[in-house]
Amino acid sequence: MKISRFELRGSRVRSTAIYNNRFLPAVTMITACLLAAAFVLAAQPPVAPELTDTGSRDLPKTPQDDGSTPTPSASADGAPELTAKASLAIDKGLKYLLANQRADGSWASTKAGDRAVAITSLALMAFMSRAEFPGLGPNGEALNRAKDWLLARAKEAPSGYMGTTMYEHSLAVLALTEMCGMTRDLKTDDDAMHKAIKAGVEVIVRSQSDGGGWRYQPTPNAGHDTSVTVMVFIALASARQAGIVVPNVTITKVIKYFKSATSQNTGGFNYIPTGAAKNDSIACTGGGAYAAQLAGVRDSEMVNSAIRYLKERLPGIINNNFGHYYYGHYYAIQAMVQAGDAHYAKWYPLIRDALIRKQNAQGAWVGAGEVTKLVGYETPVAIIILATPHRYIPIYQR
Repeated sequence: MKISRFELRGSRVRSTAIYNNRFLPAVTMITACLLAAAFVLAAQPPVAPELTDTGSRDLPKTPQDDGSTPTPSASADGAPELTAKASLAIDKGLKYLLANQRADGSWASTKAGDRAVAITSLALMAFMSRAEFPGLGPNGEALNRAKDWLLARAKEAPSGYMGTTMYEHSLAVLALTEMCGMTRDLKTDDDAMHKAIKAGVEVIVRSQSDGGGWRYQPTPNAGHDTSVTVMVFIALASARQAGIVVPNVTITKVIKYFKSATSQNTGGFNYIPTGAAKNDSIACTGGGAYAAQLAGVRDSEMVNSAIRYLKERLPGIINNNFGHYYYGHYYAIQAMVQAGDAHYAKWYPLIRDALIRKQNAQGAWVGAGEVTKLVGYETPVAIIILATPHRYIPIYQR
C-alpha cells in the first residue's frame, strides 16, 4: 500500500525516548495540554492548510539566491554548532556543484559520466540537507533536471537495478526515498518514485547473501563485505521508514551479519568478517554502527563498542586522512547523532572544523592525491556532514 510522504513526515521520524516508560508521565501531561488546546481551536473557524500553487504543502523556507541574504546558520534553528564559517562552506560547496552540473542534469566524476548515478544521488541529498528540493526554491530547476535524470535511469532499468554497482543502486534508492513527497510535481513524481523505489528494494532483498550481507553486484552468490552492506541497508531503512515493505527476515539476517563482522577485541567492524582486529576499518566501523542503529539494535554492546572504538581514535581520525575518509565520516557523524546528544556534541565541531579546513578554493573537497576529478563523492558528502544540524532529511534524524 502506498503511503503519502506528508503523512509519514511526522510519524516516521520518532525519538526513541517517547517509547521509554520513564517519559510516559511527561507524554501524558503533554497529551492533556494538546487536547485542551484542541477544544479551544475547535470553537474557532477552520483554517485551510497552506498550499503552494501546485497543491503541495509549503516546504522549509530556503534563502533567496539574490546575493543579498546569506544562508542563515543553524543557530537560528536552535543549533549554534553550525557556525557562519560552516554555513559559508556549505554555500560554496553547493555553488561548486551547480557550476559543474552536466547539461543533462546529472553530476559525474568524469566527462564520460563515470559514477553518475551515485554522485547525482548524493548531490541531490546535499541540496536537500539544506532544505532545497526539486522544483522549489532558488535552485529548484537545476534540481528538477537532476531528479528527472535519475528517474529516467530508473525507467531504463526493467529489473529495478540502477547504476553499475550496489553502491550506486543503493544511493539512488536512498535519494529517491528521501525526495519522495518533497518535489513540486507531487502526483507525477511520487508515482514514478514509488515504482522505482519498490523495484529497487526488491533488487536489494533478493540479492542478500546467505550470510546476511551484500557485495558489488546484485546476486546472493557474490559474497558480502561491510562497506557495501552498510550502504545497502541504509537505503533499505529509508525505504522501510517511507512505507515500503522490507521483510523482517532481511533485517534479522543483516544484524547477524554485523555481529559476525565485529572484532572481538577492539569493537571495530571488519571490512570482510573475520572477527580479527587486523581487518578493522574506521569507515566500516562508523557505517556498521549507524546501520545497526537503524536496524533496531542501537543500545547493543555491538553498537556501543563501535562508538567507543571511534572515540578512542580521536583526534587522529579527524585530522588525518585514512582510507575512505569522507564516507567514513559521513557514517560516523550519523552514528553519533543516533548515539545521543552527548556523543554528537563532541564529534560534530571536530569534523566541522576539519572539513572547513579541507575545502579548496573552488568550493570542492577532494580525496587525498586527487586533483583531476570533475565532481567526486567527497563534495556532496562533506556538505551533508556539515549540514547535519539542520536535520531536514529524515534518515539523518534520531
